[in-house]
Amino acid sequence: MTKKLILILFVTLYSTIAPVVAQQASTNSLDAQKEKRMEWFANAKLGIFIHWGIYSVKGVSESWSFFNKYLPYEEYMSQKDGFTASKYDPKAWVDLIKESGARYTVITTKHHDGMALWDTKAGELSTVKCTPAKRDLISPFVKEVRKQGLKLGFYYSLLDWSHPDYPNMTRTEVRYKDDSVRWQRFVDFNMAQLSELNKTWKPDLYWFDGDWEQTAEAWNSKGIVDLLRSDNKNVIINSRIQGYGDYATPEQGVPIVRPEDKYWELCMTMNDSWGYQHTDTNYKSPFILLRTFVDCLSMGGNLLLDIGPKEDGTIPEEQVAILKEFGRWTKKHKEAIYDTRAGIPTEHFQGYTTLNKGGDILYLYLPYKPNGPIEVKGLMNKVNRVWVVGNGSMLSYKVYNKNYWSEVPGNLYIDVPEHVLDPQITVIAVLLDGPVKLYRGAGQVIESN
Repeated sequence: MTKKLILILFVTLYSTIAPVVAQQASTNSLDAQKEKRMEWFANAKLGIFIHWGIYSVKGVSESWSFFNKYLPYEEYMSQKDGFTASKYDPKAWVDLIKESGARYTVITTKHHDGMALWDTKAGELSTVKCTPAKRDLISPFVKEVRKQGLKLGFYYSLLDWSHPDYPNMTRTEVRYKDDSVRWQRFVDFNMAQLSELNKTWKPDLYWFDGDWEQTAEAWNSKGIVDLLRSDNKNVIINSRIQGYGDYATPEQGVPIVRPEDKYWELCMTMNDSWGYQHTDTNYKSPFILLRTFVDCLSMGGNLLLDIGPKEDGTIPEEQVAILKEFGRWTKKHKEAIYDTRAGIPTEHFQGYTTLNKGGDILYLYLPYKPNGPIEVKGLMNKVNRVWVVGNGSMLSYKVYNKNYWSEVPGNLYIDVPEHVLDPQITVIAVLLDGPVKLYRGAGQVIESN
């Protein structure tokens, strides 16, 4: 083979392989960047969602009440005349959020009704300045969140049913169809508002909503993400931006199986409403909400628990009580919450589980009062120690059904006396001799010779 032919073959091979190698290197780099920016989110576990706006005046469904024509649009928007924020105390809000054990908070900057809670210059007819509050409500909240060391998230609705250049107004009314000039004006409006939010406060997270009405191309989703990361490179973006987000956001119903996304967060209300509704007294108990929380933990997810302040800025006492009970429970059990990862498959334990990052401490959550010892099946590790989290009491344990002739491990039984039980959910820690190893077979029979 001549040198010339060898050179031609080399050039041909290189031109074929080089783009593939370059593309893979770029993908690996993007993956590494995502892992870095998602680190705090994966460890945070609990966030507090805040839905606050003019809808709290009459206590109606935020935006949807006029979109679904439960009341006229003009009547809905007239609530702005009663939105005072007269008792708004951002320090008290953040104190309570931090006490709950949350590591981040997400506040609505603008819902689908278009009313912005900051002094936006992009849409001056629909801002908090048009209400008796007459001031930017985001700045003092951001200042307190930063001061207390929490991560900051902004909820922002991509759609705006009040904007004169947005095509849809209600479920049955549209302003226009196929008007590219008006649509571009709306896209520019969104970009202008997002640019204000990003340059002014540089939040750690954006929680988009309303993306279902348009395509990624129409929203210019890529352009939005590029804009936000141009001067806020590590910002996290949720899934509701038509394929350009970092994590999944199931809503209200707890997933039965773990979502496919590596990172995910369940957003949930305390009662049946996101914003304050004085007629909605159907509050879930702290036990139910804590059980939901550990359910999320067991599948490697976060819980974003919602509160809905009243128009004057006070938080309903039922919501305060729930957050305080969360605070008691998370403070006691912090070692089994933060920096943990998804637990073992549900077949191995009747309850919820997580693992520490090293995988050698198994946490067992008991949302029930055991009727005798609790059982862990299929654990191949040696157990070094078992204790009650937040209590410190060492617990006795014993392995049954371990036969020398079988590879099938025995059943671990742990005694949990009544006096160590938590009023809500008890957590047991099991220290193993190394990263957890599980038997996942169907058992074994004796083979006669």
